[in-house]
Amino acid sequence: MKTINLCFRVHQRINLKRYRFFEIGTDHYYYDDYQNEANMRRAAEACYLAANRLFLDMIESSNGRFKVSFAITGLALEMFEQYFPEVIESFRRLADTGCVEFISTPYAHSLASVYDEDEFVRQVKFHADKTYDLFGQRPTVFANSALTYSDEIGECVSRLGYSAVIVEGAKHVMGWKSPHYIYSHAHDPKLKLIVRDSKLSDDICYRFSQWNWNEYPLTADKFIGWIDQSPAEEEVFNISMGYEALGLLNNSQSGIFDFFRALPSFAFEKGISFSLPSEVLVKRKSVGALSVMYPMSWTDEEKDLSAWTGNELQHEALSKLYKLSERVSLCSDLTIKLDWLRLQDSAHFFFMATRHYVNSIQAFPMPYESPYEAFMNYMNVLADFMERVKAQYPSSIEDEELNALLKTIHNQEQEIARLNGLLKKSRRRTAENE
Repeated sequence: MKTINLCFRVHQRINLKRYRFFEIGTDHYYYDDYQNEANMRRAAEACYLAANRLFLDMIESSNGRFKVSFAITGLALEMFEQYFPEVIESFRRLADTGCVEFISTPYAHSLASVYDEDEFVRQVKFHADKTYDLFGQRPTVFANSALTYSDEIGECVSRLGYSAVIVEGAKHVMGWKSPHYIYSHAHDPKLKLIVRDSKLSDDICYRFSQWNWNEYPLTADKFIGWIDQSPAEEEVFNISMGYEALGLLNNSQSGIFDFFRALPSFAFEKGISFSLPSEVLVKRKSVGALSVMYPMSWTDEEKDLSAWTGNELQHEALSKLYKLSERVSLCSDLTIKLDWLRLQDSAHFFFMATRHYVNSIQAFPMPYESPYEAFMNYMNVLADFMERVKAQYPSSIEDEELNALLKTIHNQEQEIARLNGLLKKSRRRTAENE
């Protein structure tokens, strides 16, 4: 039986304020609160609350047959808590239905998986804990920022205990293979790969409101018909996109909410179900391995990282940022930790891109007039941040000393974990004896 795995990435970028060179060393607050709150309010009202109400109604009216999953970044969750806690509550109501799954993702929607594995691991664990605290679910499936993936990233994700990764169905990786099957990691068969159908996903996200598209208007009947007409043996249709597709990229007047509302009835009529990612893994086995030697993403035709790493401005900013990683990991200053996460948001580096990207439609206006302005503003902020980090761990401390200190801390953490395990076992034995 064919099944649709509907997954949404939820991220709310945090804009930096105009930060000038002469403010370095004197102003340690970097954010445009007015614009961030305005963007949050618009997104909450036009997208998050409206879409969550729609999906809750669809779950209830279908007696739980409609299912949907979300990868909500930690930065988005922080924004919800700060400006619009109603959004958190609406996701909780969805979680209570048992028909919603939360997907793990890097806390800061960062590129840490490519630049710093230790930082990547910290963010993934931090995000999993945050998701459990808010929604009572411990994620078992992972989706990286912009679905960034390679064999190396997959190995790291597998070591963290995840059963599957949602990846992009890039042509240069898939070749003749169909995205409508479950695959496995090239060297680790335990890690399954759920492949995004990029055409069907982008038809909804980017082309739904384009009147000059040859398939316009896209109706639920037509969309389900495409799935139904695919070969009988192709059973898994992973439709993944940013949540901003509902109400922001495609406003309510476009018919996007009516489109989603009508999907279940047409799907059920054709014998097509909706599944959560973890359910897909239980019901279907891998048909083979996929090898991804170099990182790919879901962006543009190239499906690579050039949107964030394609020019010297981006390389310079990313290099300077991640050189601070070891020192920041030792800091106890919570404001430095918070700023560190916010400065890793991949949006900062996307604003520095010097070429146009086809699928780069933004839910909110670009905050800079040029990539060079984005670069200068970010580097001014980063310069101040570097001074704050160096004040705690001066550059006079050699990297060898830092590495030794980090190793000591890591060994202590392992010993604490071992002792905690022994303590739990001892308490269990005592309880059993009593």
